[in-house]
Amino acid sequence: MTGLTATPNITNQRPRCAWVGSDPLMVAYHDEEWGVPCRDDRLLFERLMLEGFQAGLSWRTVLHKRAAFARAFAGWDPAIVAQFGEADVARLLADPGIIRNRAKVAAAIANARACLRLHEQGGSLAALVWSFVDDLPQIRRPQSPAEVPAFTPEAAALSRELKRRAFTFVGPTICYAFMQSAGLIDDHLAGCFRASTDDR
Repeated sequence: MTGLTATPNITNQRPRCAWVGSDPLMVAYHDEEWGVPCRDDRLLFERLMLEGFQAGLSWRTVLHKRAAFARAFAGWDPAIVAQFGEADVARLLADPGIIRNRAKVAAAIANARACLRLHEQGGSLAALVWSFVDDLPQIRRPQSPAEVPAFTPEAAALSRELKRRAFTFVGPTICYAFMQSAGLIDDHLAGCFRASTDDR
């Protein structure tokens, strides 16, 4: 979701990042979640997995399947998802409510197991990912879409570390979208109403 431009949205006539459009779910996501710092491991796991499922598709498609994903993946509880076996894979691949991609489903299960290993080692997903921004949200204010990169050195470094820890579907572009989503990086465009309300 890096193609941004500040433009008036029909809801409340507030200027919002152009990727939002007028879809109510997209508006709510932009206004209430995107760019807001998140440090909850389960929510971070959900965000990272959904960004992986989104690869090659639109975020709107994923957002409209978010509730179904949560039901199918046990509320994105890594401890439960890590126990999924072949029967669960078959169930997921037969579920029309989610994105039925075998590689992405397998990645979500593998990533839940990688998440559990972090916990077993005394760490957390939150501590790991936030370490790549020195535990502080990085506030950027792009003036135009051209100023928003596909990924940054921090996202590339996070991608390498997650892969080293056996996470999959976590390339630099996915990691950057995840960092934007979870508020590690705040990329609301300068003209967006959230840019003025969120500056810290």
